[in-house]
Amino acid sequence: MRLDSRQSFPSGMEDYLSAYGWHFSKKMCEWASGKMYKKLNDGRKEYIRTYTKEQLENLAQRYGIKINITYDAVYVANMCKADFLDSSVIDEQHLLMYVKDVIEDADAYDGMPFTRFYADCIGSGTPIDWEDML
Repeated sequence: MRLDSRQSFPSGMEDYLSAYGWHFSKKMCEWASGKMYKKLNDGRKEYIRTYTKEQLENLAQRYGIKINITYDAVYVANMCKADFLDSSVIDEQHLLMYVKDVIEDADAYDGMPFTRFYADCIGSGTPIDWEDML
């Protein structure tokens, strides 16, 4: 059942949005990223080893990429790692460049990565324990 069929916000969502807006908290980022996987040629799932905020800050420094590493950026990096790394994104330097492009997209709206993540949860029927993400 799609989650957007409700007439009101799920329990705890308003508190989450009051605290973080349409952005990832550390707990939300870890939870969402922890569900990411690559699909192997034989159809099996291989869950990725997710990046931490500190690992991304170190990568950005190593490659000289100036970017504010927020939990939105960490989510985008992990999504890119699961979906694009070793395919259309050839290495971690280009992964960081992708993250920078998404986070600093001039015609994007505030909170776009989180909004897209939430839309995916709605579409897939994945419930979020909002109280646990505060």
